[in-house]
Amino acid sequence: MIRLLAPHEPPALNLERPDGRSPILLTCDHASKRIPECLNRLGLPDSEIARHIGWDIGALGVARRLSAEFDATLIAQNYSRLVIDCNRHFWRQDSIPTISEATTITANENLSEAEKTARQQEIVVPYRAAIGNAIAARKAANRPLLYVSVHSFTPVYLGAARPQHIGLLSNRDRRLTDPMLAALREETALCVGDNAPYRLTDEGDYGVPVYAEQAGIPYALIEMRQDLIAEEAGQTEWAARLARVLRKAAAAIGVEV
Repeated sequence: MIRLLAPHEPPALNLERPDGRSPILLTCDHASKRIPECLNRLGLPDSEIARHIGWDIGALGVARRLSAEFDATLIAQNYSRLVIDCNRHFWRQDSIPTISEATTITANENLSEAEKTARQQEIVVPYRAAIGNAIAARKAANRPLLYVSVHSFTPVYLGAARPQHIGLLSNRDRRLTDPMLAALREETALCVGDNAPYRLTDEGDYGVPVYAEQAGIPYALIEMRQDLIAEEAGQTEWAARLARVLRKAAAAIGVEV
């Protein structure tokens, strides 16, 4: 059996505030740009791995501040989506991307089934199990639950500028999304996207469709523009803004956070 992670390397996920009292469960699917040592940076220069193709820049900083603000459990992925994307179904070709934006990842081409399985079992499976276990424990305790997934997006993609400061993505269930959008739009200087700059779908995403919508859990998938949260000051500002918005939106659906 192929082993991906060496014993001294970090585990697949960071679990913060596992006993958090808040009904909010925070996830950060693309929190890290770390590459397992045995993959030799996937043949990429550090400058490529550090770009948005390697991780959601600033997302973890915002998620950690929200976790502290609410005393909320946070589950964050510890390895780059260039290795394998935890927010993709295994059957998708871009689960292990061979190209991201305009960057070719030749080290991901022509992988054996054993190599793919090692990435799935050592990186994705523990991460998903931690989320599933957290949800199951709250349901067993009959505790209220809000699923909040924190992401970020690049201001320019394939040469096209994205004007949104923040976007909220949703599919069928908009219970939490709609009051959050209303609260964000009270700040008239913000450009707020509704399913922009991305759309959320059963086929294109994993976390929200599987963990939230299938279980009937209200959710928010938050996308913030990376240039606004790349530094600590921006992370602090946006975490404070999102805390206000989440409190107002949760109250609107009868959940105290």
